[in-house]
Amino acid sequence: MTCPFCGHPEDRVIDSRESKEGDAIRRRRQCLKCERRFTTYERIDEVPYMVVKKDGRREKFDRQKVLGGLLKACEKRPVSVARLSEIVDRVESRVTDSPEREITTALIGELMMEQLKALDKVAYVRFASVYRDFQDEADFFEELKNLMRQKGS
Repeated sequence: MTCPFCGHPEDRVIDSRESKEGDAIRRRRQCLKCERRFTTYERIDEVPYMVVKKDGRREKFDRQKVLGGLLKACEKRPVSVARLSEIVDRVESRVTDSPEREITTALIGELMMEQLKALDKVAYVRFASVYRDFQDEADFFEELKNLMRQKGS
């Protein structure tokens, strides 16, 4: 912490306590150069991670929505909820590790499909059909052909 009086970069913490509201930590500090005291407040970074939808709308990242989409795709498939939770953990980590506070649904969908493809091909095609908005059986067939080509490679 830089001293607001002399600009010296080093200080020591004299006292720490929770603020009256309980939403911050109040710290009394003393500059190691000029020995003047000052107060700092530490707060949790509460800027939410936002998801940018296809139509441009923005909404908070919702872990439950991601899990819900995976559960629908894996309905009646031999995939445990624990495995799906791991996928959601990886997607959520990717979102929160990003330096950007906004991530597109396109990227989230691709991450989920990548994980599903390795886990269960049927669930992958189900998810892809909704995510990529398949219009008819030709779209399904094309995706299946791509999947079969990759399996043969």
